Amino acid sequence: MLCVTFFKNRPLQAGGTVRGEGNMKQQYLEAGQIVNTHGIRGEVRIVPWADSAAFLRKFKTFYIDGNAFHVVRSSEHKRQLIVQFEEVTDINAAMPLKGKTVFIDRADAKLPRGRFFIQDILGAEVVTDDGLSIGKLTDVLDLPGGQVYEVKGPEGEHLIPAVPEFVKNVDVDGGVITVHLIEGM
Repeated sequence: MLCVTFFKNRPLQAGGTVRGEGNMKQQYLEAGQIVNTHGIRGEVRIVPWADSAAFLRKFKTFYIDGNAFHVVRSSEHKRQLIVQFEEVTDINAAMPLKGKTVFIDRADAKLPRGRFFIQDILGAEVVTDDGLSIGKLTDVLDLPGGQVYEVKGPEGEHLIPAVPEFVKNVDVDGGVITVHLIEGM
């Protein structure tokens, strides 16, 4: 249950929400950024803000500046996704997309059981296994050793490794994360 799909630590730029059980979830989720063109046929390179480019390769539609772009073909190359959009037929049409944020529609995402979007747990109440509230989840840091939950509360800041030894339960719909703290955390 500790797996996540998007490294969501950027401010949302798209509107639209979907009502979940007990919380509001963004309908459109940031999925990556177009960093350059590829070739002369209008293909673009996308740096994914997901676990991998393979996850994004499953999508047939991306959204850029509120407009739908339909995928004709895509491939993975050096941890990036190379995409040919139906609406972009040459390099001149692709150039203005450089630097744009790419979104996916939540309804198109098929997550395996136990996986969730980081965006959906930001702001969740973090409680100890004894039931004591220690604050709210403010960020998920993606560090070389793994992900770390940043929790801010009245007693200060806690950095909690996102591993089963410390994160005991993540209730996405209820907005509660249960953790086990050790001395010094």
